[in-house]
Amino acid sequence: MKVGFIGLGVMGRPMALHLLKAGHELAVWARRPQTAAPLAAAGAAVCATPAELGRRCAVVFTVITASADVEAVALGTDGLGEGMAPGSVLVDCSTIAPDVARRIAVTLAAKGIAMVDAPVSGGAQGAIDATLAIMAGGDAAVLERVRPLLECLGRRIVHVGESGAGQVAKACNQMIMVAAIQAAAEALRLAAASGVDCAKVKEALAGGSAASRVLEIMGERMVRRDFAAGIEARLHHKDFAILLEAARKAGVPLPLAAQVGQQLNALMACGWGKDDTASLLRVLERSGEGPCAA
Repeated sequence: MKVGFIGLGVMGRPMALHLLKAGHELAVWARRPQTAAPLAAAGAAVCATPAELGRRCAVVFTVITASADVEAVALGTDGLGEGMAPGSVLVDCSTIAPDVARRIAVTLAAKGIAMVDAPVSGGAQGAIDATLAIMAGGDAAVLERVRPLLECLGRRIVHVGESGAGQVAKACNQMIMVAAIQAAAEALRLAAASGVDCAKVKEALAGGSAASRVLEIMGERMVRRDFAAGIEARLHHKDFAILLEAARKAGVPLPLAAQVGQQLNALMACGWGKDDTASLLRVLERSGEGPCAA
């Protein structure tokens, strides 16, 4: 298939390469030309604008950080909506607000362009290994059309519901995952403050009902004090803003998520937004010492 890809960062670059390696004719667009260079070297065509990319592709993938940026790429001047033909499909794998996903889908549908919101979970390693979990919202028949492409990227593809439903599922995923990171940080902080070996505590917990992938990966980062970014904490901070706003609009109380959101705010205030979210441990270590005390 003729496939386009926009968003060639930590997640998008390996995803785009999987599509290229699967034999699809790939075109890319990037705000910064150097970002597209590895894909061009692998055989992808580089387009000057999203509209140009849209004109040459039956399906376009986007993996972009912010809701406003996705909307601009899809609907703005020289955006995908100006180039994609009726019958083509936009597959947005970004994590954005559900109402923005719905708005983009409605606007594109008026031009005969279908959209699937298909946010992903699994992190950079999942993107590299093509083992992502994909949560899809949109028309079921459209999803089936692009399923062979999604199968190049992930192992679990679930049709959650209509437009925006994939983004709601991703918000729920982020809520549970980051709350678990906070819980692991609090557990290891208590262990350290009690004079107990954190590595041994993590080992003990891994064999019981507290065992989880978050404890395995993020707990190990905390034990080793490895705060270099896997996924930058600023992205989880952005995701929590999305889910808390969605909850506000729905009138749903999320007391635990609200507290975790405050811890992420504190992490950002300490200047650790480009570090790993395991830095929530450092936020706890500095509590009581004043904001971001040395």
